[in-house]
Amino acid sequence: AVAAMAPRWEAGLLLLLLVLPPASAGLSGYFGTKSRYEEVNPHLVSDPLSLGPGTGGSLPASCTPLQLRAVLRHGTRYPTAGMAARFPALFAARRRLALASSSKHRCLQSGAAFRRGLGPTLDFGGDEVEVEVNDSLMRFFDHCAKFVALVEENDAAMCQVNAFKEGPEMKKVLEKVASALCLPVEELNADLVQVAFLTCSYELAIKNVTSPWCSLFSEEDAKVLEYLNDLKQYWKRGYGYDINSRSSCVLFQDIFQHLDKAVEESKSSKPISSPLIVQVGHAETLQPLLVLMGYFKDDEPLLANNYAQQAQRKFRSGRIVPYAANLVFVLYHCDHVNTSQEEYQVQLLLNEKLLSFHHSNETTSTYTDLKNYYKDILENCHFKEECELPKVNVTAIDEL
Repeated sequence: AVAAMAPRWEAGLLLLLLVLPPASAGLSGYFGTKSRYEEVNPHLVSDPLSLGPGTGGSLPASCTPLQLRAVLRHGTRYPTAGMAARFPALFAARRRLALASSSKHRCLQSGAAFRRGLGPTLDFGGDEVEVEVNDSLMRFFDHCAKFVALVEENDAAMCQVNAFKEGPEMKKVLEKVASALCLPVEELNADLVQVAFLTCSYELAIKNVTSPWCSLFSEEDAKVLEYLNDLKQYWKRGYGYDINSRSSCVLFQDIFQHLDKAVEESKSSKPISSPLIVQVGHAETLQPLLVLMGYFKDDEPLLANNYAQQAQRKFRSGRIVPYAANLVFVLYHCDHVNTSQEEYQVQLLLNEKLLSFHHSNETTSTYTDLKNYYKDILENCHFKEECELPKVNVTAIDEL
């Protein structure tokens, strides 16, 4: 695709790419959703099996995990071994594993790889674990008519993205790349330059090699192109429009329904029917869910004209949903507690690091407090109603 940007220059382009100086070592941190998992967990570069630094926020010894619910993004590396090592009681032999996936082949492959990563010693009841296809949860966005019509298929919804492509920051990158390739700048546009940058990222993420295309970009160029990617994620999967995240409430509620069931089974002294629930989806699955929960929200929205002001933004998709990203809810039962509410507690991990809860700024919450904090979403976010197209004749932007 990149070579097609100017066929008559093809031979010259290839020659120039071979003689350009090596790429800056700092590009890999700016690949957005095409980032390697190792970018958020650098210790894995030297030791892929390492658990890295301790997560902190450890619970008392009297607390034992009852249920683990993981929502994962497909990727080139899966944190199977790390997850099993962190929660050995849940991954012990003969514990039931429920494994689900999006229908996309890359997700099904990652789901199968997750199971293989657990090794032959865990038989999970003796039956081969099958990967259940569940697009209603893993690809909820495809089933949300309002999102599809007003965001996914609506060019006007991406007006900030399109404006940034024509803005001064991207113009500077275009001029630099055109100069390096000895091309008239008129023969390049933001989309073509982005393809070259993504080619650089794919080579690193998939093959662990530095593509010649990386030589075209400096670290400053990479920051601009990362912002372009983040703008798209923000307006298509993030805080840009409410429907982006509200469409994920069906998944959020399903998570809590299973947590509720585990609590009830524990209170009744019954075995936990679903101690391990692992679901494999996409960046587009995880990002709206995290937004629904209020994570990585900046004081000001990401706009085409505030690139410089957003240099320290929280919403950096490559740090949130790189390849193999994972969001894990862990429900614990705790003995010897002061109140009945403290008996059931929850921790939340993103990419194997504990997240602080908004209502307490702590990394552990009682299950009751967590449900109370998200009460409105759990009780009043109805997927069918949220995703229904407006019956009145209004413009897409007015409705959003």
